[in-house]
Amino acid sequence: MSVEVMEEEWLYSEEQVRALLEWVRGREGVERSVYPFMRVVAEQALRPGEARELRASDVVLPERSLGKLTVRYSGKAREVPLRSQSVEFLRAWISEANLRENDLLFPDLRGRTASTPVYQQVWEQAQEAVLSRDERYSWRLGEPISILRESCLVKWLGMGISPFEVAELAGVTPSWLALRYPHCFRVEDAEIDWDRLVDVTGLPESPKS
Repeated sequence: MSVEVMEEEWLYSEEQVRALLEWVRGREGVERSVYPFMRVVAEQALRPGEARELRASDVVLPERSLGKLTVRYSGKAREVPLRSQSVEFLRAWISEANLRENDLLFPDLRGRTASTPVYQQVWEQAQEAVLSRDERYSWRLGEPISILRESCLVKWLGMGISPFEVAELAGVTPSWLALRYPHCFRVEDAEIDWDRLVDVTGLPESPKS
């Protein structure tokens, strides 16, 4: 399986993600679904294409428990849990946008699936406005919105969440995670008890005749 490596320095920190999303939220003239769309991609580690196809009926928003998203990719569905903060945000968004059950969760102004160029243009403007010149001109300018998903997955792995659980939430395999983000699986500072290792791996002595 060939997977392109995503090195640590290519990703966004939590502070950078927060600043980028805040810029998008406060930007005048931007379609109102752009910020909710980007926030869900960033918080739930969704593929942008998955988020674009979500409908209001795919969201379960209970009053006093975890919510969930039903996400579909390549003909397969998976459930992604929502924390209370995300539940409250999506409930407010659905009410504000007056969305009905079968409506797209993040529609354009005409109620259709928003085009990728619309989101990408706003995203590039946010990068230009928020990221420092050195960051921007080295590699960050023009990064697709999917970098928000990538940064979230690495954050989850860094929090100690099992790679098997992260893989299930993201709709990938644990081996894909290991190949994509090898820096999350390095144990550079581990101390090895070589004497114990020899004891464990050594063959038993042959009995004396």
